[in-house]
Amino acid sequence: METTSIPIKLTQIFYSPTERRLRAGWRLLVHFFIMLVIMIIAGLCLGLILFRGFTQNWYLLFSELIAFIGVTASVYLARRVLDHRPFSSLGLTFSREAFFDLLFGISLAGLLMGTVYTAEWGFGWLTFQGFSWEFSPLSSVISSIFMMLILFILVGWTEELLFRGYQMQNLADGLNLTWGVGISSVMFAAFHLANPNISWNAVVGLVAAGFFLAFGYVRTRQLWLSIGLHIGWNFFEGSIFGYPVSGLNDPILLIRQTVQGPKLLTGGAFGPEAGIIILPALSLGALAIYLYTQRRYSKILSQNLKAKPG
Repeated sequence: METTSIPIKLTQIFYSPTERRLRAGWRLLVHFFIMLVIMIIAGLCLGLILFRGFTQNWYLLFSELIAFIGVTASVYLARRVLDHRPFSSLGLTFSREAFFDLLFGISLAGLLMGTVYTAEWGFGWLTFQGFSWEFSPLSSVISSIFMMLILFILVGWTEELLFRGYQMQNLADGLNLTWGVGISSVMFAAFHLANPNISWNAVVGLVAAGFFLAFGYVRTRQLWLSIGLHIGWNFFEGSIFGYPVSGLNDPILLIRQTVQGPKLLTGGAFGPEAGIIILPALSLGALAIYLYTQRRYSKILSQNLKAKPG
């Protein structure tokens, strides 16, 4: 009896007998390797088909398309094969509510970034130089902004599906939601460590942004609000208001401006995420999400209480 109990305990390190699947940590590890393999294959295939000497914007779009394919395909496979759950259970139910969550998230992000811009201009930390059509042909401005919108849609979907979707929710399964939000937010910040002009301020700001984006999922149990926030944040930050997006610069922006305020407050060359100014913006955004989701969150809590035994 003693000899047979040892392998049973060893298998339980990897396998959950109650859930009849790999434990959360191993699922995340296996998914990571699946994702890498698919990205390598997608990169080779797309590179052979599409590569013609890309400009910066086309290179960014090409790179993000590889990430989109790798993350989406790997998460779908891992969710079905490793997790034994449907893909939609990550918070991807299509509904009228999902459309409004996307719209609200994009609009709120634009409002918050506009508030950051107005505050920096009001404090004298920012100088407005003009609109891009004053320096470049209007057709180039429109095509560039449209291309960046497509890029940021891919980024919003890919990063939210990976960090607030598969990683956070599997961590929540293995630990709890609080740890899931915290660890996935740190992983989200670590994902940007290779970006230009990264600093400790930027890392702290990105962790805070991870918590903010996760709040949309926590309040709705759907990813659509978080996806909308992510798309809107990047698009309005970079293509509209002319800031670097996590250290990356777009050559053609709607508004041309120069930030000369204190780097600690404005974020400098990395963008607002590296500045203290981002914290009140995220706080205002969290309050708006709280109010927007108040009725729905009450329903979620009541459903969870009914689901508990006894």
